[in-house]
Amino acid sequence: MSGCKPQSVSADPVVRGAHLVTKVAMCQDCHSPRLADGQFDPENWLAGSPLGFQPLMEMPWSPVAPPIAGLPTLTDEEAFTFLTTGALPEGRRPLPPMPEYRFAPDEANDVIAYLKSLE
Repeated sequence: MSGCKPQSVSADPVVRGAHLVTKVAMCQDCHSPRLADGQFDPENWLAGSPLGFQPLMEMPWSPVAPPIAGLPTLTDEEAFTFLTTGALPEGRRPLPPMPEYRFAPDEANDVIAYLKSLE
């Protein structure tokens, strides 16, 4: 791996959370609506969006990605549990295409800090 340098990520939880949300988990791909030209709508960043794709076969599926900016549907504790175990409240699992994330505790806290900063 000659020539590869590790990128440094800020120690600021909000900055680290933004990196995890936008570059690792790619949350915007489903949770942000797009404009007519295909670009993300900056006025509705992570505000939820109908999904522009569907499965090729019948299966449980969520046709809409809910808003996550500000974490309007989960408490911080519920969001932490979801981000570290993949479990929603009452142990429910998210419907596809939502992945069941397994972030490390510090990463989950940073994601929560970033999403809460978008209130």
